[in-house]
Amino acid sequence: MTTERMWRLLGSDGQPYSSAQPGTLGGHRRGKRYGLLDCRAALHAIARGGYVQHRVFFLDQASAIAAGYRPCAMCMPAEYREWKRQQPL
Repeated sequence: MTTERMWRLLGSDGQPYSSAQPGTLGGHRRGKRYGLLDCRAALHAIARGGYVQHRVFFLDQASAIAAGYRPCAMCMPAEYREWKRQQPL
């Protein structure tokens, strides 16, 4: 009997769910931001130990945005600029 690996992701409604597909983006629940899994800023924070308990994962960018998260300025600068441009003054 083989068991399929499951990942715990955050959906567009902000609620966790199990997925047979791994997430493609990581996020920080308290900061409400998301970025690439190999983001230098996130990896540095994880190495310091204070980030992991608030880490969430998303299947795609659309899910992260719908859940109310913003792009990381470090690893997704173009997406961050576009998000920033759309914010009210």
